Amino acid sequence: MATIAEVGRKERASDCWVRLEIGERGGIEIGLKSKVKSMYGESIRDLAKEMMKFFGIENASLYIEDGGTLPFVLKARIESAVKRCLPATKKEFLAEITPQNLYRVDRDRFRRSRLYVPGDQPRLIINAGLYKPDGVILDLEDSVASSEKESARFIVRNGLREVDFFGAERMVRINQLPMGLTDLAFAVPHGVHTILIPKCEDDETVKEVDAKVQELRRGYGIEEEVYLMPIIEGALGTINAYKIATASPNIVALTIGLEDFAADIGAERTMEGIESLLARESVVLAARAAGIQPIDSVFSDVADEEGLRESVLEAKKLGFEGKGCIHPNQIKIIHEKFALTEQEIERAKRISLALEEAQRKGAGVVALGSKMIDPPVVKRAERILRLAILNGQLPKNWKESLRGDLQDSGEAIRR
Repeated sequence: MATIAEVGRKERASDCWVRLEIGERGGIEIGLKSKVKSMYGESIRDLAKEMMKFFGIENASLYIEDGGTLPFVLKARIESAVKRCLPATKKEFLAEITPQNLYRVDRDRFRRSRLYVPGDQPRLIINAGLYKPDGVILDLEDSVASSEKESARFIVRNGLREVDFFGAERMVRINQLPMGLTDLAFAVPHGVHTILIPKCEDDETVKEVDAKVQELRRGYGIEEEVYLMPIIEGALGTINAYKIATASPNIVALTIGLEDFAADIGAERTMEGIESLLARESVVLAARAAGIQPIDSVFSDVADEEGLRESVLEAKKLGFEGKGCIHPNQIKIIHEKFALTEQEIERAKRISLALEEAQRKGAGVVALGSKMIDPPVVKRAERILRLAILNGQLPKNWKESLRGDLQDSGEAIRR
């Protein structure tokens, strides 16, 4: 008896629609409708035949409607159809991870912006890194319809391996548990840097995700750490914010989702944000107490640039270090408004020079004028200088330039 599966979308740019019917005789028959058939038809057919052979399928009818899709999407769609027909198969048709994606990220890297991209929309995934967000979130949760979640996993998996994200932190937002635990197998072994855990209400959720992540790392022999970012989205999560923030040493940031939070407490989300002020401050306090980064929610009105500027400035005043975004146009504004003041940079420079002088003298204490500088202050100064360099507010060789200016000034005085 034949087994049939249909996956994907018709007439959508950078995507394709696949219909697979597995039979008992007739060999492999491949039909193709594509605007680029004359140029790429043969390579598309060859890939399809290779995949049928890989999965041990000898008799099948495979029909593809191509909307200009890239190979990683075509492979994802075909494999998703195969897995629906043959759910018992454990084989994965994987390409090598592209060399551009072999970079690691530090746990304390800057996360000023993180761009949400629906995991079932490849046309958005392929260009996400071009806009230079600090992080790209391939989303498997709210932005993906229930009917598309299973097939979206394959696109996210292949995207992690084959799409160039231009140095952005590669993130995946999984679904709520227990479904999210299955999502992890499509992210952890494939080069993800950070997992976002939605609707966290207690520390047990984080621990369950972390345990599964570590199990997958051991099983696949992955040496790189996989970081976690829980999302607070309700009243209970807000109350348990510190427990959540300290549930695992792999947590690098804590963030909040204000749309779901407002719904959970029975309030309407407003521009003023009165209904969420306590929750946002709770996230900041919990994150700071846990030694991780507090990250603000998204600003949902893409057309309101001035509103976004005000929202970012408010987030910075509250103590947040970054903000989510749902459109590439929001990234530049977020980066600009999270930029540092001249006073912050100058003070950080003075602290850094004082540290250097103390080390040169072998002193155990750093002093700036008559004041002692504590280690946390030094650490913050170093972070400010790294951010200033990243923002283009300070040259990388600022110490050398400063020494040169001081030397020139001294020579001018002597003359």
